[in-house]
Amino acid sequence: MAVTLREIADDNRDAVLALSVAPEQERFVSSVRKSLDDAVKYPQANPWYRAVYAGAEPVGFVMLSWNVDPQPPGIVGPWFLWKLLIDRRHQGRGYGADVVRRVVELVRAEGATELLTSYVPGDGGPAGFYERLGFVPTGRVDGAGETLVSLALDR
Repeated sequence: MAVTLREIADDNRDAVLALSVAPEQERFVSSVRKSLDDAVKYPQANPWYRAVYAGAEPVGFVMLSWNVDPQPPGIVGPWFLWKLLIDRRHQGRGYGADVVRRVVELVRAEGATELLTSYVPGDGGPAGFYERLGFVPTGRVDGAGETLVSLALDR
C-alpha cells in the first residue's frame, strides 16, 4: 500500500504524536513531539511536515527544511530531509522508502536537484536504509555530529 502525506490537524494530532520507534532506535530518531518543537524553535529552517498514512492509519511522520538558505552548521539545505519516523509497529513494510520517494517527487517539482539528510552513525542506525535509496556521503558532518548524505535528483 502506497503512503500518503497529510497535514497534522486537530483530528489526527494525538494519533500522530503517539507514533514512536522501538526503544533501541530512540538514539537515532527523535519523537514527533520533539520534531514539532524543533519546527517552532527553528523557523529559519522553513520546516514543512506531514503525517504519513497507510490507508486511513497514521504510520509515520516526515519533516523537511523546505527550500531554505543554508546556514551551516545548524541549517542545512536548501532541501533537507530533517526528520523521518516510521512507527515501530509499521516498520519493515516499505513505508520509509515510499515516504522518501514521495518527498523526492515533491521537491523535484519545486526545482530541487539534490536532497540532503543526515543520520547518527552507529549499529542499528539508518545508514544502510539511506544507502539503499541512493544517498551518498558528502564527507561533511552537521552541527549535531550527524553524517550528511546526498541524493542527486536527476531529471
